[in-house]
Amino acid sequence: MINIAYPVIGKRERQLINEVLDSGMLASGKYVERFERSFAEYSGAKFGIATANGTTSLHAALLMCGVKPGDKVVTTPFSFIATANSILFCGAKPVFADIDPLTYNINPAELEKILKKEKNVKAVLIVHLYGLMCDMAAILKLRKKYNFKIIEDACQAHGAEFKGKKSGSLGDAAAFSFYATKNMMTGEGGITLTNDSKMDAYARQLINHGREGHSTHTVLGYNYRLTNIAAAIGIAQLEQLEDWTKKRISNAQKYNKAFEGLDFIKTPAVPKNHRHVFHQYTLRVKDSEREKFIKYLRDNGVGCGIYYDTAMYRQPLYKKLGYKAGLCPEAEKAAKEVVSIPVHPSLSKSDTDKVIKIIANYK
Repeated sequence: MINIAYPVIGKRERQLINEVLDSGMLASGKYVERFERSFAEYSGAKFGIATANGTTSLHAALLMCGVKPGDKVVTTPFSFIATANSILFCGAKPVFADIDPLTYNINPAELEKILKKEKNVKAVLIVHLYGLMCDMAAILKLRKKYNFKIIEDACQAHGAEFKGKKSGSLGDAAAFSFYATKNMMTGEGGITLTNDSKMDAYARQLINHGREGHSTHTVLGYNYRLTNIAAAIGIAQLEQLEDWTKKRISNAQKYNKAFEGLDFIKTPAVPKNHRHVFHQYTLRVKDSEREKFIKYLRDNGVGCGIYYDTAMYRQPLYKKLGYKAGLCPEAEKAAKEVVSIPVHPSLSKSDTDKVIKIIANYK
């Protein structure tokens, strides 16, 4: 089976992990600080606050942007559940804007409809889905017009770019995940980025029990810290991220060329001025065909996955909160049609050739 994801652990990761083990300092420390600086610099942000996972980085980003109970935060319904759940953690209300059916990202036109209608919108939590950044020009224009905070959920977009600017550098705050299947990983882990020194200082308190100094606690905080062991893996992974990204892009381009004549699938869109880093290479097939197509792929040794099979507001929890079907038609339609296939950098030429051959022979 050609796996949909394959984490890479090499000599460099083992070297740095052993350094941490030998030091005896396993919790947060100098390796975390080094990783924070390196990832922030790579992403074009001034500050990075490492956290325990991507969800904690989202929660911290929202809190440092001042999101509080009673606020409304607009987001996409087509993402992993942590995106919307992190809004609920703040006591705020998620408001869902529909997606662009070509990019699967939040549609700026749909976002503006909500901004015109809804009062008390504190922030917009955008998601750079599958490794493709949102239309940041349009979203930044809307921020100027409607005055809200922009939080980038870049958990799938390490190194993605819009007009030469990397994900995590354009909003008021950004959140990344380093879960084991991401473009780079630490097993579990996350980081929150910002260019605001006051937000950085506040976030460092938030993730460390609200501490100011050693034993004074001035705000309600959490234990969201990253360990030195995880940071050591992250340092090594970041050193290799660009090479891995180039391989992902190369694999995706190979697929695009091979699949361009197939009328039963749609390949991923890459709009002008975007660098898509292909956390997922996501095809679109007709709803009536998807189950058959997935079975065919798996029966022939090609791993695949559905990200995501339902709009978030159709999850049982959100139904209980009063969200109704039909709220975002494009997101609901996409959820019935998307299928992701292997694109990761561990794929060999024979692997990608096999994927292409299997898909070309479908039907």
